[in-house]
Amino acid sequence: MVPANQIHDFHSPISPEGLYWVTPVSSSGITFSQDGRTVVLQLKDIPIIDQPRWPAIDAESTPAFLDFKLVFKSTEEPVKYEDASRQYRFEGFKATAQLEAAVRVPSIDFSFKTDPLENSSCDFAVMGTEANGKYYQS
Repeated sequence: MVPANQIHDFHSPISPEGLYWVTPVSSSGITFSQDGRTVVLQLKDIPIIDQPRWPAIDAESTPAFLDFKLVFKSTEEPVKYEDASRQYRFEGFKATAQLEAAVRVPSIDFSFKTDPLENSSCDFAVMGTEANGKYYQS
């Protein structure tokens, strides 16, 4: 059900392969610090859609664009989640994450920008490696 106060809903279109909320990232869009403890994902002009009545089946969509910068920095605190019965393991470190983003809908002359990266914080982030399915070894 669409919330009564929903004005915009931005998301990427479903890809020809059927993937949702996925966008290609070129090698220039992601950078790693030499020690591997900081990762920056920065993309510009990502084609998305503004679909205010989503998830209504008949929701109209308008072309829009997204720019964002996401920065992860690992801490020294190790993290391990493992469930052998589901063949799943994640090993890494707790992290901080900050995000700055901007959305543009040219056809209706609408734009939105978050607060600057420096004012952003998160409650939970991790960085590490994951193994599941046939890649999982106990």
